[in-house]
Amino acid sequence: MSIDENALNLSEFINSNLISIHLQAQSKLDAIEELSDLLFQNHYINDKKVFVEDVLFRETEGLTGIGSGVAIPHGKSLAVENTTIAIGLSDKGIEWGSLDNEPVTAIFLFAVRDRDSNILHLKLLQKIATLLAHEEFVEALHKITSKEELIQLLLQ
Repeated sequence: MSIDENALNLSEFINSNLISIHLQAQSKLDAIEELSDLLFQNHYINDKKVFVEDVLFRETEGLTGIGSGVAIPHGKSLAVENTTIAIGLSDKGIEWGSLDNEPVTAIFLFAVRDRDSNILHLKLLQKIATLLAHEEFVEALHKITSKEELIQLLLQ
């Protein structure tokens, strides 16, 4: 798939098969593993172990828990077949080491092909960060009850 980075369309990266609205994870590692399972089962990554290691390495470089109950972990990895986002919502809240020291209930796990440009990666992050900058969006995000609602919210 060729992507025009100047006209990044979020719908190209949102797949209902990569969304879990009731994560079972109770830790950051569990959440990354659970979302990576979705990526592997749907053929977006070809090696879960390598991908998880790459995400965890990135976690050592800076906080991905950005506050307001949201985390945006990401891994640029040779294990990624197609750049995408896996999204998980937790009913319980997960300790993440966030900027505001609060638990995370919404996780956007970015899976980025190693060969995809940094521009694509940054534009995708920027697109999600722009949504997350709006308080109304974050409030609505934490009230989601279905995959369809979440997709509609992201693509509005």
